[in-house]
Amino acid sequence: MSQLPSESAQQAVTYPSLFLLVALGALVPVVPTGAVVSSAAVVAFHQTAPLALLYIFVVASFAAFLGDISLYWLGRRGVNSKNGSRWLAALERRVADDTLEEAQRKLREHGVTVLVLSRLVPAGRIPVMLACLLTRWPTTRFIKGALPACLAWAATYQLIGILGGSLFAEPWEGVVAAVALTVLISGGPALWRRLRARGKGTDGKSTPGGKGGADGTAAAGGRPVADGPTEPEGRQA
Repeated sequence: MSQLPSESAQQAVTYPSLFLLVALGALVPVVPTGAVVSSAAVVAFHQTAPLALLYIFVVASFAAFLGDISLYWLGRRGVNSKNGSRWLAALERRVADDTLEEAQRKLREHGVTVLVLSRLVPAGRIPVMLACLLTRWPTTRFIKGALPACLAWAATYQLIGILGGSLFAEPWEGVVAAVALTVLISGGPALWRRLRARGKGTDGKSTPGGKGGADGTAAAGGRPVADGPTEPEGRQA
């Protein structure tokens, strides 16, 4: 225990690392930023510094906000550019067509509220951000929704970390519990949708011309196959 770094040394490493990981995770949506925030909150919960948790909240919120704004700015450059951009293409590859249509519909109906809630819904941030880009939301309007969204997101995952830290005496046990809970929250819905899609795929029947069901739905775009004109078998003189 005497060889462990002091709290001041831990904080000197924790805050910059937290900022970089959360900002990077906002730009490249592969880093589990929720687990990072929860783990940092567990460590701060076991420290004696009275403002450690507040610092974690401020750093995580600001990093998420800065990452979202940067990604949106890069996406707008792709929308306005003739050749697009790799950032916009990366966002489009991560969103299915039906998910994007649903996000656009909710965005038209509820506006900024959907943007705020998208940060709290697993895998909901990217479809809503892409819908904002395609509907050409101005950056100022996006900022109005991104700021409360990042604050609510940081508070939610920090509460998960505080819960994990309060249940276990050792910080590493709380970190394991917080990471497991955040992974379950973030990955559970996606796994469930994939299992449902696989189950539906095994129930369907394939036709020689492609996949389709009993209602004559074509594989491309789900459009019904129209019956073409038939020729008579023969002509009478």
